[in-house]
Amino acid sequence: MAEQQRTSSPQPNQANRQGGGRRPDRRDRNAGPPQEKLFEEYVISIDRVARVVKGGRRFRFKALVVVGDKKSKVGVGVSKGQDVQTAVSKATDVAKKNLVTIPIVNETIPHDVEIKLSGARVMLKPAAPGTGVIAGGAVRAIIGVTGIRNLLSKSLGSNNKVNIAYATIDALRALAPREEWLTRKQSAKQPASKEAK
Repeated sequence: MAEQQRTSSPQPNQANRQGGGRRPDRRDRNAGPPQEKLFEEYVISIDRVARVVKGGRRFRFKALVVVGDKKSKVGVGVSKGQDVQTAVSKATDVAKKNLVTIPIVNETIPHDVEIKLSGARVMLKPAAPGTGVIAGGAVRAIIGVTGIRNLLSKSLGSNNKVNIAYATIDALRALAPREEWLTRKQSAKQPASKEAK
């Protein structure tokens, strides 16, 4: 008789399986499917800056961040904050507000371009398939979050990362689609040929 009672009473493990025990976490139910990040963020540099006031120096952090969608949009932002995390988040917001759309042809840029901004000079040239991105520093970080896979570049003049980053963005902004670029070149050549006659 005692054996029958033992078998009929549910074991604790079985009771837990039937719905007893620990309640499911409410946060798990509210959380939907994980959202895909629309933009990829990359922190190029973080610097500590100081402001001299009457009581001494006040230190803050300056972040230079680039965001891109790995397709045709890219933006750069610079901002300061009391801590690194604040500076990075503010710089990311600035970068997202100033996005540039790039014309991409066969995973490279349609034509060569050279831009001078302050002391920095950046030169970008299209490259053949399989070349890869030949760039360094801030230029490489910016090109890395775009859809460009083959590129030749050269950074001349200043080593200031902020100026180089903004010069690279200006160079990408100056790019025109291939057809528009060809018509520009032809219209520039026509007056010279008429004068020669």
